Amino acid sequence: MQRIICLIMGYALGLIQTGYIVGRIKGIDIRNYGSKNAGTTNVLRTLGKKYGAIVLLGDALKCVIAVVAARLIFSASAPDMISLLMLYAAAGVILGHNFPFYMNFKGGKGIAATLGLALSYCFQVRNGYLILLIAFGCFAVIFFTTNYVSLGSIIGYISLFISVIVFGENGAFGFPEQNNRALLTEYYIVMGLLTFMAIFRHKANIKRLIEGDERKTYLKSKPEADAKEQGES
Repeated sequence: MQRIICLIMGYALGLIQTGYIVGRIKGIDIRNYGSKNAGTTNVLRTLGKKYGAIVLLGDALKCVIAVVAARLIFSASAPDMISLLMLYAAAGVILGHNFPFYMNFKGGKGIAATLGLALSYCFQVRNGYLILLIAFGCFAVIFFTTNYVSLGSIIGYISLFISVIVFGENGAFGFPEQNNRALLTEYYIVMGLLTFMAIFRHKANIKRLIEGDERKTYLKSKPEADAKEQGES
């Protein structure tokens, strides 16, 4: 029941589609532009760096809030498995972000929301900032050398999964000794499923990468919405 509560709570927060909201504030439906996706990358390409940053922070923040809420609610009643419950809350956010029911279950790809999970390791795991730095570092190296957000996101997610296993095997998540292996295994399974989902959500990008047709993202490019308006004027 505690797992279900965390999933539902996270899903509710994940329904806050920052990209869609920012697009509406700017007078457009972001789903009608670019990749038709409501995530950070499409907002960056369509509306520019400022709004891309807002969406990135907004989507990451909702995951941090869910993780903190799970910790506040269950730290007293379920201290032995609080790390696992916080992961379930984060998983709920990612599911809500990717599959919002009121948008016909067509949301983002969960990368910015997962950044919130990586950020949360800074306060829930000893030396957890290293998990964040490893994942973000892998993403940054790939992105700034290739300009492929999709490839950077996939590599970053895989590195996050590997880092979680390495830290978990070194006792980072504080599970009690008598239940350590069972809870750790469940933790790895949930993280593995999230990683698989992230890769699966990028299946079209992977196909384009293989075929050499994947679009590159440049931080200095002109927002598509502005370019479209200029073309119509």
